[in-house]
Amino acid sequence: MKTTFALAATTALALFMAGNAAQAETLRLLTWGGYAPDNVIKLFEEANPDITVEVTLSNNEEMVAKLRATGGAGYDLAQPSHDRIFAAQQEYNIYKPLDLSKIETANLAPNLLDGVKANATIDGNLYAVPHQWGTSGIVADISKAPNVKGWGDLCNPDYKGRTSMRLRRTILLGTAFSLGKDPFALYGDKAAYQTMLDEVTEKLIACKDNVKTYWNGGDDLSTLLLSGEVVVSEAWDSTAFKLYGENKNLVYVPPETGALAWIDTFVIPRKGEADDAAYKWINFVMKPEIVKLMSNSTGAIAAVSNGIDLLPDDKKAAVKAAFDEQDLANLKFFANIPAGLEDMEGKALERIKAATSN
Repeated sequence: MKTTFALAATTALALFMAGNAAQAETLRLLTWGGYAPDNVIKLFEEANPDITVEVTLSNNEEMVAKLRATGGAGYDLAQPSHDRIFAAQQEYNIYKPLDLSKIETANLAPNLLDGVKANATIDGNLYAVPHQWGTSGIVADISKAPNVKGWGDLCNPDYKGRTSMRLRRTILLGTAFSLGKDPFALYGDKAAYQTMLDEVTEKLIACKDNVKTYWNGGDDLSTLLLSGEVVVSEAWDSTAFKLYGENKNLVYVPPETGALAWIDTFVIPRKGEADDAAYKWINFVMKPEIVKLMSNSTGAIAAVSNGIDLLPDDKKAAVKAAFDEQDLANLKFFANIPAGLEDMEGKALERIKAATSN
């Protein structure tokens, strides 16, 4: 009798555990490096024991390409920048509308939420909310390059062989501004945009002897600057803020034409399978205590009302050393990319790569 009872109890326990395992779900997160640090994942999974977080690191171009290839399948939450949503959704239908009633929007900075709404609303449906924001500009070793003011200094012969940049669309836009162009104002005229791209391409090809190397990620850039091999580089401000904590001579310089400002968002892919888990993650990482951990990992500013105040002390000091009120007023927020422009930019970048590899 005892054996029968023990067997029945064991069977019941096994069925209970199997039922729990069946209910557990995986949140497949497609995001940037630093946006899902291990300590934040651990706390989230402890708070939500029925959810496991699986992270794939990516960037804007790859996120869109991956979701385009699958029609929005394979991931449950993604984090493209705010200018990568409108055209991608119109062309490829890879996202699903958000239910704002499931997001604690009161925690979000109203101006950033409104900015994303303006970029990511299609036919009355909102497809994204903000998560982190920051800028792209210049980082300089002011002990060796004290007079750097903007994008054009990457090609300044005074720093020949000691500059760096990333061969992505940001350097095309920054160089355009340095040449007196406003690339965003040309978005509606493809012929004019191509003319601008041709000029920018020739400028960057002519600049190749100035460039020590082209960086791919924040770790590459950090190594180059901390070693002294590079004294001026294009940079994300978040990387520059981290470097400032290690060497106070490495200072972020908002270009005089205006730093290029981005907002990284949360979107739910069209064929995502864990919407509830996705909304839980969005709300979790916007809690003040989690924002502090996240900002320590990303170096970027959370899209909450007191985001700068929630930065670690060293990064808060770096922000204050880099920006004054005029710099903040002069930010150039990335505009929605019209269909077809990224292909044009891709060809320009390929021309630059081909010329600089010779």
